[in-house]
Amino acid sequence: MRWLWLAAVLALCLPGRVLAASAQEGCAPRVLSVQAARAVDDARPAQGWEDVTLPDVWTQRWPGHGGAVWYRIDWERGCAGAAPSGDPVGLGIDGMSMAGEVYAGGGLLWRDASLAEPLSRSWNTPRWWLLPAAGVHEGVNTVWVRVVGVAALSPGLGHVRIGPAAQVGQAQAARQWRQRTVYVFSAGLSAAVGCLFGVVWCLRRAERAFGWYALMSLAWTVYLFTLLATSPWPFGGTLALSRLNIVAFVLYVLCFCLFTWRFGGQHLPRLERVLRWLALLAAAAVLLAPQDAAAPVFLAAWLGFVAVFFANCLQFQWHAWRPRPGGRDVQHMLLALCWLVFVVVGVHDLLLVMQHWRAEQSWSSVAGPVTTVVMALLLGGRLAGSMRRIERFNHELEESVAHARAELAQALAREHAQALDNAKLQERMQIAHDLHDGLGGSLVRGMALLEQAREPLSNARVLSLLKVLRDDLRQVIDHGSSAGAAAPATPVQWAAPLRHRFTRILDEMGVASEWRIAPRWREGGERPSALQCLGLTRLVEEALSNIIKHSQALQVRVECAQPLPGVFAVRVEDDGVGFDVQAVQCAGLSVGMRSMAARAERMGATFKVESGLGGTAVSVVLLLPEAARTAA
Repeated sequence: MRWLWLAAVLALCLPGRVLAASAQEGCAPRVLSVQAARAVDDARPAQGWEDVTLPDVWTQRWPGHGGAVWYRIDWERGCAGAAPSGDPVGLGIDGMSMAGEVYAGGGLLWRDASLAEPLSRSWNTPRWWLLPAAGVHEGVNTVWVRVVGVAALSPGLGHVRIGPAAQVGQAQAARQWRQRTVYVFSAGLSAAVGCLFGVVWCLRRAERAFGWYALMSLAWTVYLFTLLATSPWPFGGTLALSRLNIVAFVLYVLCFCLFTWRFGGQHLPRLERVLRWLALLAAAAVLLAPQDAAAPVFLAAWLGFVAVFFANCLQFQWHAWRPRPGGRDVQHMLLALCWLVFVVVGVHDLLLVMQHWRAEQSWSSVAGPVTTVVMALLLGGRLAGSMRRIERFNHELEESVAHARAELAQALAREHAQALDNAKLQERMQIAHDLHDGLGGSLVRGMALLEQAREPLSNARVLSLLKVLRDDLRQVIDHGSSAGAAAPATPVQWAAPLRHRFTRILDEMGVASEWRIAPRWREGGERPSALQCLGLTRLVEEALSNIIKHSQALQVRVECAQPLPGVFAVRVEDDGVGFDVQAVQCAGLSVGMRSMAARAERMGATFKVESGLGGTAVSVVLLLPEAARTAA
């Protein structure tokens, strides 16, 4: 930092010292007088000349005058009586507000691109030329400068230096560095940093400080652009670009304050609202002010927000350095130091602005880029800290997820064990139902045969009954493997084993049986699966077993039909004594009814029992897969 300041000071002081050394020799070109006169037309005025001191702002002498002013600069080449020197003579001008033209040696030396609205902007552009040797003579020489300006924008002429070409060139190079190059570098750096942190804010919307800093940097870039512009394009007039200059400065100060408060964690909602309204009013006043009132409006808006700028910098010193229970924040203290530098530089440059034409002595031209780099490092450090916190949070989150995953695995293991136990219990209940409906029915039929027999059964007949029981037991055991079996080809094939087993025992009991079985499945319709056929078999077996045990019926009817393509209905009726269905269900004593209802539910069928004095009817309606999908 120190070497930057030293280099800047040397760059400024060296040309002046060279000129001073030459002046001490007593024979260097020197300016004798500077005079100014208001221009009535393009011609040089013959009268009305007044002595002035450069740099000059003519509104201090002629308030409200806008248009053109001629400056006459008389100079002599060297000492009286000294031998003429053949060294070229240079002419340097630090700036003309806003545009101008230069005459020397009786002819035009240089002219701005536009001397009428929209005017060229040469107020912050140092230039130098070699004076034509043919037009330079011994004694008094004259340089004429015509300046065209706007009364509201401090019109006038900057420093003028006449001397040896090499020395004038060095001095103007230093002015070019301080008045143009540093500002160009600062504008480019601000734009790059603003875009960078604008992208960061777009990716991390919660970090509002980055967004306000990006807007602040971009507003400062626009402000510097208005200082560096040599043409008011794309605006149609000189005053329009100056309006943009003030509005950009107001926006810069607004974003500067909001960034400071967001970065420092300050919550000042009322003050923010007041500041935003002030910025809006100031911008509106600047944009809408008529040309005659532009100068005081511009000055009031600019000075007002300069005061806001200083006030914000000073209040943040108190916020950053005051003692607090948790200790001071290092980042806040570093930002406070940056803002303290801003205060010192701002006060210095404010005094220069009040004196006019002191841009080459501005500290902000050098301090701006350095402070921008420091701010970028500070915000980069904050971003790095946030990333470290995010990484630490991610690590903790990974550990929490691993712990939760382990707990979830244990819970799933427990649930799996419980599911296995439930499956075993359901399998046992299903086996119990199968034993009851299948083997139990066979036992009931066997017992009925033994009770109805008029004489003892032969060994062969008893062996046949035992084989039936064995087959039923084997069917219960093989229930799981039957899931892969094929469904019967026709309803008759499905009902045939049932009809064979029960018709004989019903005949021996003197019970007439009627079997109404559909001859085939409906064309194009779905068929019940093997498991569904087995479940229906168990239901019919249990219904017929209940008739044999309890009904005292004389007639039984079994119907199996497909009334619709996707529906298979089974109905078992008898003309027995009947029973109270609701009472039996509430008592919960009928294992058979519960078993039939459970089977129907597992198959997705509708189970219904109707009973009264005229007999009992058990009906099962099974929706086949296609019908089930349509109903869903």
